[in-house]
Amino acid sequence: MSLNLPAGVHVNAPLKPEYEAILSHDALALVAKLHRAFEARRQELLQARVARQARIDAGEMPDFLPETQAIRDGDWRIAPLPKALERRRTEITGPVEAKMIINAFNSGADSYMTDFEDSNSPKWDNQIQGQINLYKAIRRQLSFTNEAGKEYSLNPQIATLQIRPRGWHLDEKHVTIDGQRVSGGIFDFALVFFHNAKEQIARGAGPYFYLPKMESHHEARLWNDIFIMAQEHIGLPRGTIKATVLVETILATFEMEEILYELREHSAGLNAGRWDYIFSCIKKFKKNADFCLANRGAITMEVPFMRSYALQLVKVCHKRGAPAMGGMSALIPIKNDPVANEKALAGIRHDKARDANDGFDGGWVAHPGLVEIAAEEFRKVLGDRPNQWEKQREETFSAADFLNFQPSQPITEAGLRNNVNVGIHYLGSWLAGNGCVPIHNLMEDAATAEISRSQVWQWVVSPRGILDDGRKVTAEMVRAMIPEELDKVKATVSAQGEETASYDRAAVIFDKMSLTPDYPEFLTLPLYEAMD
Repeated sequence: MSLNLPAGVHVNAPLKPEYEAILSHDALALVAKLHRAFEARRQELLQARVARQARIDAGEMPDFLPETQAIRDGDWRIAPLPKALERRRTEITGPVEAKMIINAFNSGADSYMTDFEDSNSPKWDNQIQGQINLYKAIRRQLSFTNEAGKEYSLNPQIATLQIRPRGWHLDEKHVTIDGQRVSGGIFDFALVFFHNAKEQIARGAGPYFYLPKMESHHEARLWNDIFIMAQEHIGLPRGTIKATVLVETILATFEMEEILYELREHSAGLNAGRWDYIFSCIKKFKKNADFCLANRGAITMEVPFMRSYALQLVKVCHKRGAPAMGGMSALIPIKNDPVANEKALAGIRHDKARDANDGFDGGWVAHPGLVEIAAEEFRKVLGDRPNQWEKQREETFSAADFLNFQPSQPITEAGLRNNVNVGIHYLGSWLAGNGCVPIHNLMEDAATAEISRSQVWQWVVSPRGILDDGRKVTAEMVRAMIPEELDKVKATVSAQGEETASYDRAAVIFDKMSLTPDYPEFLTLPLYEAMD
């Protein structure tokens, strides 16, 4: 088939007949309009990230920006929120696959963040079929029948939809405009917005978004300007779009108020994106000889730097009349092991009880079986109230609080092997087209895989990367573990009836990404280039 493409737009990918409606002339015209208006700014902001990283590598430490002091001191609030976003005590997330969309919508959660980013492997078919799935779901037309003949369909009452496009660093390599690749985030946003915004408004909820991976308020300003142009393009009032920003980089923590300010007419608050946040800390301070984090499992929300970040987010949001959303607990229900299952559920209860008592207005879960447990913990604190926006925190946090990176021990062989195992397992699944994978009773996505390979890299490079038995973590040690952990991964996936071919390739990539002298900024960038 051939598409009716706007001038300058090219699609270099297989086209199925059902893709034509999504990749329509008018929808791609909006993609092209946004690209031409904003691609230069996106590239400038990505270069600003590189320059900032170079300064940090040279010893500069982040702090609050003196030039934006007036914003932090000012008396302002975000624009009022629609009723559909007042109650978000439980939010479920997952990729844009049909069965998962249906189960998430039907889960009983207040809100559902469907994901074109970290929990979605960005194969061309995944991205476009995801657009088709959302188009149908928004119109209550989506259904699914599995191989056993079980049918899935949407309930009359479903969660409020929010959509996460890809971050600024990701391209959509299959679409070029005037010879340039288009931003993956602009591509995802423009298509879903063009086709569905007015339908969502007619049905009473939307268009609502989640924005990932930002490192500065300038990046938030770019999104705000895109929203203004997109709304004008299809004839919607300014401020119709509402978007929650995931604070999942250490640099964004110092600019939370500025980010809310830039998006204030479109803001739906902030979310504590904890897993990418840990990854960001490792990435930003990878060359700092004094920085070294302990085993991933020891980096909880109770450790100093994570605790101050979370409480600062609540403080900033409620000061500005914005929702403060708690992050994801990666624990999931465990079948056939009641003792382990109860331990996992207790972990979820603890996580959500802490968030609710701290002042968060809701939190994320990764599995429908956890929605009611999370909701119960928020009910204990909120009662019948939809949120606790009125709760104000009075602490004052300094840069030293956000940079108090403890604990640095223990680092164990078991922790090292777990990072190798999870990294290979996740990469193999991602290459096979699945970006959201249960591994060792945790729901893993690109963020947790990034922690795994980044910790391995840093423990090798850092003089403080020493196991609790006194051995220094070395490239030779890791390379000896990779084939051993690969065998374990292949045995696991074979027992589940999966093909194993992608895991051999994943092991090679993990070796390269975790042991190369020049640290790759994002795992997903070279992986995407290698993907069909």
